[in-house]
Order: sequence, then C-alpha cells, then structure tokens
Amino acid sequence: MPRSALATLDIPADPQALAQAVGQGMYSIDPATQAMGIVLEMIAPGEARMRMTVRRDMLNGHQTCHGGFLFAFADSAFAFACNARNQNTVAAGCTIDFLAPGFEGDVLTAYAKERSLAGRTGIYDVTVTNQDGKSLALFRGRSYRIKGQVIGQTPEA
Repeated sequence: MPRSALATLDIPADPQALAQAVGQGMYSIDPATQAMGIVLEMIAPGEARMRMTVRRDMLNGHQTCHGGFLFAFADSAFAFACNARNQNTVAAGCTIDFLAPGFEGDVLTAYAKERSLAGRTGIYDVTVTNQDGKSLALFRGRSYRIKGQVIGQTPEA
C-alpha cells in the first residue's frame, strides 16, 4: 500500500483500535521491517511487541546476531510504539546496551514501552529477549513528534 493510500483510511475513535490501525498501516509500508522478517505481535498506545527469528544472514564473524540487526529490531519496536497514537513521530536519539548474544534460529522479542511523553517528546525503553526470556539488549529511544498523522486525513486536508 503506498503511503498516500494511508491518508484515505478511516481513523478509529477508540485508542486501542487506532493503535492497531496505525500498526497495520505502518507495517504495510515498512520494507525494512518486513525484509528482516519482523512480525508485529501487539500494539497499544505507547507500546509494541515484535518478533524476529535470527537468520544465517544476520550473523557476524563470531556467528552471533550482528548488533546492527539487534539495534534495527529494537528500533522498529520503538517506532511502532511511539507512532501508535497516530501522530507522526521520529527518533531524536537512541542508545543500546548489548547484554548477551543471539544465535541463529533464536526467536527474539522486542517489547517497547513508553516511559515519558511530554509535549512533542517521549522516552521509550525496549527490551530484546530470546525464546528463553533471556535479555539480549536494552534500547532507549527518544522521540520527537512532527507534523501530520500516520493514517487518515489530517485536519488541514
């Protein structure tokens, strides 16, 4: 679905229904998230949970999941969480701490949770775990709200 098609989608009034519609709309136009095999499992206002299986092409020279893939995975969960209220939001900055390696075949979960939202800025924490619940990475993202909406017509339209 082209981004312009998202402008024609109806905007649900219920915050949870809105978050789900935003998640579906964002995912449909996010080739990076799709290419990594990331699946959106849950979205709600200010939070999201995603799943990804570590593939062979995601391994580094140590035969563990490359940190860049872990970062991109956490960043996708962050993006979905901070856009779930249908206000266009981008990253202002991010950090990640790697705690343990991921291996080929591991099924990872990234859970993003809003910690603060004030004005145009927010802070989100993302925990990346493996199928055994072991924490592999802790990511913190700072968001900044820009003009526009993810789906539906903006008031100016």
